[in-house]
Amino acid sequence: MVKITIKDLTFSYNSSAILDGLDLVVEGSEVLGLVGPNGSGKTTLIKCIDRILKPKGSILLDGQEIDRMTQQEIAKRFGYVPQSSSTPLSTTVFDTVLMGRRPHISWRVSDLDLEKVAETLELLRLEDLAMRDFSQLSGGQKQKVLLARALCQEPNVLLLDEPTSNLDMRHQLEVMEMIAALVKSKKISAVMALHDLNLAAMFVDKLAILKGGKIYAAGTPADLLNAKNIKEVYGVEAVVMENLHRPYIVPLRSVNSEPACGQ
Repeated sequence: MVKITIKDLTFSYNSSAILDGLDLVVEGSEVLGLVGPNGSGKTTLIKCIDRILKPKGSILLDGQEIDRMTQQEIAKRFGYVPQSSSTPLSTTVFDTVLMGRRPHISWRVSDLDLEKVAETLELLRLEDLAMRDFSQLSGGQKQKVLLARALCQEPNVLLLDEPTSNLDMRHQLEVMEMIAALVKSKKISAVMALHDLNLAAMFVDKLAILKGGKIYAAGTPADLLNAKNIKEVYGVEAVVMENLHRPYIVPLRSVNSEPACGQ
C-alpha cells in the first residue's frame, strides 16, 4: 500500500493563485474525494500530483519526492483518467487500453503486455468491446475504457478527474462501484474530483473540501457533509439526512435566491 503526502502545495496561472498552501495525506487503499465549487482547484490539484502541472511545494509518494522521479517512473506509479478523451485516429478499444502499457514497453509489445490488456478488459467486463472503435462508444463505455487504460499501467495511484461527468445514473454507479472495488482489491489509492456530493458520500473513504484554492476541511463524509459546510462552501441551503449510514444531501435554494411565492 502507498501513501501520498502533500505539503504546502501552491500553484498559480500567471499571477493568479489557484492552489494556496495545501496540506493533505492520502493513505493506502483509500479513495479520497476532492469536492468544492467550480474554480476551487480540484482538477488543478490532480494535474499537479500527476506532474502535468509544476507546482511549488512537496508531493511525496511513500516518502519519495515525485519531483525526483523520471517521467517514466511517474507514468508507472500514477494512472490518470481525464474527464474525457478523443483520439485523432480511429483506434480500437484494445489498442486504446494497450496505450496504458507504454511505460513498461521497451522495444516492442510483448506477450505479457497483450495478456495484461486482455486481463484488464475482462476485469472491467469490456472484452466484448475489444475490437470496437473507441470513438463510436457511449460516454459510459468510454469512461470504462479510459479507466482500463489507466489500470493497464499497473499504477499505485489512480487520479480521476470527474469520472462520472456526463454519465447517466446507472453508469455513474457502475463507474464508482468499479473504482471503489479496484482500490480495495488491488490495494492501490485513488484521488478523484467529484461534483456530486451524494455519490461522494456513498463511495469515498475521505473527503477534502476545497474553497478558493485552500483546504476548507478534510475528513469523512459523515463528518463534513452537513448543512453548515454546504452553505459556507457552496452558498446553498440544504437538508442533510442519513441514508444507509451515509449523509444524503437535498439542496433547497441558493443563499441569494428569493423564496418562491407562497413559501
